[in-house]
Amino acid sequence: MSAHQLVIALIQHAMGPHAEDNRAVSAAGITEAAELGADLVLMPELHASEYFCKYQDPELFDLAEPLDGPTAQMLAAAAAENEVVVVGSIFEQRAPGLAHNTALVFDRDGSRAGIYRKMHIPDDPGYNEKFYFTPGDLGFEPIDTSVGRLGVLVCWDQWYPEAARLMALAGADLLLYPTAIGLDPDDDEQEQHRQLDAWRTIQRAHAVANGIPMATCNRVGFEPDRSGGNLEAEFWGHSLVAGPQGEILAEAGSEAEVLITTLDLDRSEQVRRLWPFLRDRRIDAYGDLLKRWRS
Repeated sequence: MSAHQLVIALIQHAMGPHAEDNRAVSAAGITEAAELGADLVLMPELHASEYFCKYQDPELFDLAEPLDGPTAQMLAAAAAENEVVVVGSIFEQRAPGLAHNTALVFDRDGSRAGIYRKMHIPDDPGYNEKFYFTPGDLGFEPIDTSVGRLGVLVCWDQWYPEAARLMALAGADLLLYPTAIGLDPDDDEQEQHRQLDAWRTIQRAHAVANGIPMATCNRVGFEPDRSGGNLEAEFWGHSLVAGPQGEILAEAGSEAEVLITTLDLDRSEQVRRLWPFLRDRRIDAYGDLLKRWRS
């Protein structure tokens, strides 16, 4: 890898009910990505389990793991064995009754470079995350690795321009989003299309507004509502990588895939010179952004 070229791989896969099987699929995907020449590997959100937040069940806190638990150990080992930087995701058990949705970053030698705790926590039908996750307390701080400074955010964070901007202002070289998002099977085809298009557009916009590349890795497949309710989910995949002008460099479909592409990190400097959004920000006039609403 040259100083300015970065080969990134996104491991888009489905998750089943057994964590050991899911971890094995993740590990195999990391190995395949390394064999294809990846320097940096991004996993989906909560890739050790099915998306359990469809409904509220205190027993599901048993899925939570410490920062050095089995999923973290698998990620660290895969990073070291394949000499790649890996960004993974866990349901972090911090203390009894206190858990986070946490991204873990491991460097090429398997050492943990840093963590990010999801800041924006949704509470919607089929996405009962506020029941399980305490909002992050680490702020929007990029994580330094051997391949660059990573602006790691998680899923619902991807709808917030403030999160992306703060990562960019702290010197992130690129934005990374482990994700779990899908379709409501009861929505009509037009609504499903609108939601997918909005999801792709907002993330490309973060790349444009900040002049840096962006990558998001989603899960795929149908997952039942194991509570017996009617909250089945069909995760749409479409993991993608965009350049600093929002141009799509690679995009997966709706099936399991190791998506790989090369980023030219030099382009960020050139794009920011042509589109100097950071230069022209009116930081003296943005105080009301700290208000919930302007009356």
